[in-house]
Amino acid sequence: MISENPKLLWKPSQQDIDNSHLHQYMQWLQSEYNLHFSDYDSLWEWSISETQIFWKTISEYFEVIFHDKPTEVLQRKSGMPHQNWFPGATLNYAEHIFRKADPHRPAIIYKTELRPQTEMSWKELRSQVAALASFLKEKGVSKGDRVASFITNTPEATVGFLATISIGAVWSSCSPDFGADSVRERFEQIEPKVLLAVNGYSYGGKKYDKSQVVSDIANSISSIEQVIGIHLIDSTISGTQAPLTPYDDIVHQEAPELIFEAVPFDHPIWVLYSSGTTGKPKAITHSHGGVLLEHLKYMALHNDVHPGERFFWFSTTGWMMWNFTQASLLMGATMVLYDGSAGYPNIEAMWFYAQEAKINHFGTSAPFIVACMKSDIHPNQDYDLSSIRSMGSTGSPLPPEGFDWVYQNIHNKVWLCSMSGGTDVCTAFLGGVPLLPVYQGEIQRPALGSALFAYNDAGERVTEEVGEMVIEQPMPSMPIYFWGDQEKKRYKESYFETYPGLWRHGDWVYITQRRTIVILGRSDATLNRQGVRIGTAEIYRAVEQMPEVNSALIVNIEQSNGDHFMPLFLQMQEGEKLTDELKNEIKRNLRSTYSPRHVPDAMIEVEDIPRTISGKKMETPVKKILMGMSVDEVASKDAMQNPGSLDFFISYAQNLNT
Repeated sequence: MISENPKLLWKPSQQDIDNSHLHQYMQWLQSEYNLHFSDYDSLWEWSISETQIFWKTISEYFEVIFHDKPTEVLQRKSGMPHQNWFPGATLNYAEHIFRKADPHRPAIIYKTELRPQTEMSWKELRSQVAALASFLKEKGVSKGDRVASFITNTPEATVGFLATISIGAVWSSCSPDFGADSVRERFEQIEPKVLLAVNGYSYGGKKYDKSQVVSDIANSISSIEQVIGIHLIDSTISGTQAPLTPYDDIVHQEAPELIFEAVPFDHPIWVLYSSGTTGKPKAITHSHGGVLLEHLKYMALHNDVHPGERFFWFSTTGWMMWNFTQASLLMGATMVLYDGSAGYPNIEAMWFYAQEAKINHFGTSAPFIVACMKSDIHPNQDYDLSSIRSMGSTGSPLPPEGFDWVYQNIHNKVWLCSMSGGTDVCTAFLGGVPLLPVYQGEIQRPALGSALFAYNDAGERVTEEVGEMVIEQPMPSMPIYFWGDQEKKRYKESYFETYPGLWRHGDWVYITQRRTIVILGRSDATLNRQGVRIGTAEIYRAVEQMPEVNSALIVNIEQSNGDHFMPLFLQMQEGEKLTDELKNEIKRNLRSTYSPRHVPDAMIEVEDIPRTISGKKMETPVKKILMGMSVDEVASKDAMQNPGSLDFFISYAQNLNT
């Protein structure tokens, strides 16, 4: 239930407003363009109605370095996704990172379960990036080639990323907690020439040896010509068919000059991956210029990150928030990294780190905040958290109780800027606004340039009513294509089929009378697990290969108290039963093939899996039934192969919701 009168939790002081990047940008617009806006809402209206002028001002305000000037801002061939941003322009994202280098402050502060807190200077970062970039060029990597990463959230990943894009190559990463099959089905799509990989990592106090997995990945992808090994635990990567060179041998050599390859605005910068809900994960490809403009805009105007501040977001290299966090360097901030379990050695570990590293912007997932709340911890009683100026929350909706917990247990002056976006755009469509108050359970506003509205089933804009989140205008960081799908067939199917020419994101959204926003979870079958989106298809591929299992269906239920419940429904082969032994085997299979996040909360045997006439599993209708919606609202039995199969889920939902 959406509150009509939510609690006011925070409002900016006049000093907060005056010092904000957003206020300074508005003053600049008045000075340079004679544009005066009385408040954020009028500025936002202008930013989505005058799309081209708005993004032109972003490039000018942040003094984007164009090696070749654009001939125009936006070429529209027809409706989305047929647009071309800043044609003719050339630039390099990494060049903008190093122009903010500050010899008096660290570039990176990092800590892992295996390493104590350590700093990396801007000088050392530049030296290592230059050395690795030189090595990549020596090995034949050139503009447009792909470099794949199987690395932890440590400086080595940042060095690899910046070295790759500095020469115009394309970056792509998976977290080492992914299994070999999961990594392979992502990387083989993009045919990488080089693989950077760790031999292992630590999580929850336990070391995981990944040396054999690295060899398996390298040897199963024929395009890989070079492996760069990073030594983190006591094991050895061996048996790779491609030559193997230790990372330390490369980056600790005398560094040449770092040169930035100017690439077209729409040149690929990285490939991120969808969760694999409907088959192989989509290889989402973003542009150099698009993410540069978006990250400059969001980091400054919505996160309000300033030079010298310390920016942290708990993430792995397999989540888009890792890519987003790199953008803190664009602001001249110090990027703070952590690799390991957020709950090791206890749930207070990250709050101790916030004190130790003097973090100014603390980013995490909503499930982590909920976990802290349920653990009944009070960090402000044990740690000095006064350095935290803002807290970011994303990954799934943060319940109102989570908002309260932050203000009661961090401090009452913190700016809680909950945000929502996705891998699809590597940013947030809506989030923080430093000029506006924070209300319990609500996100402050849509971001500038994000023409976000709620649509009903008739395709009409609605307010104070739950609807589909729709983006009406193009944004530069929307994908240029999915790798291997240059004709944009899968791209169009993913976002533009429901409302042709408009982006349907797949979230339920509620826009209040205050113009604040509440996200009510996914409207599609994507699973949101501990802040990380994973796909049903991945689970099916692991489970349905087991001889005892006929078919499976999985959903994730976002509950009103912030909990998540992910049940796996299993239709067994004739004569087979879902025993405890088989449940344990399924858990082991999911952990080893993918990750612990893929393990369901419950496994339930069913007689039949609901399917459409065409044979598709009815994940979204089942999810809605389990969330308490009427079966007549969510499913047409006439369009089903087996309408009687829904009876079990109706009964199960009644027990679940009592």
